[in-house]
Amino acid sequence: MLGVADISEIADGLWRWTAGHPEWTAGARRGSTADWPREVGSVAYAAPDALVVIDPLVPAGAEALWAWLDERAANRRGTVAVVTTIKWHRRSRDVVASRYGASTSRARAALPEGVEPVPIRGFGETMFWIAAERTLVPGDRLLGAGAGALRLPPASWLGYLGAGKGPSALAHAMRPLLDLPVERVLVSHGQPVLRGGRNAIARVLEEAS
Repeated sequence: MLGVADISEIADGLWRWTAGHPEWTAGARRGSTADWPREVGSVAYAAPDALVVIDPLVPAGAEALWAWLDERAANRRGTVAVVTTIKWHRRSRDVVASRYGASTSRARAALPEGVEPVPIRGFGETMFWIAAERTLVPGDRLLGAGAGALRLPPASWLGYLGAGKGPSALAHAMRPLLDLPVERVLVSHGQPVLRGGRNAIARVLEEAS
């Protein structure tokens, strides 16, 4: 059962936890749309004016996690923003938003101080940049590859977007990420990158170009 011990404090006021996704399929064919690890990541950030929760997954019975979120929300006077990187990551968004009366807009003007949307044009995703922590939070367009590395998603994950939206085009669309001084990349799928994030992004984009 998910508890407070399963929540990793990445930096002061920045946390990540993982939970088993209820729609995960065991034995999925490599490279298929179902080819992703059972454990998926969620992020919480104590912005100056709100608690920001990104792609939250709160499993049934995770009362310790709810209590933890309640406490952090209270520390921000109950102001909470729940944001989603990509439509497939709605997960527990509505439940969390209902509990705290949270905003769910990812428009730049609606986001709390210090959190910026980074849309990946043409690929249905908005990543989030936490400048004070030099942290990028992607959804499905950057995945953890282990040992501080990143990878692009399988081509099958992009098929619904139509012709011309393969990995090479995705890499091109993500080139603006190199303008950010990224230290950490807190991925949803796989192991997060906790140092040298920009270099990890540069390598994966170069490989796909």
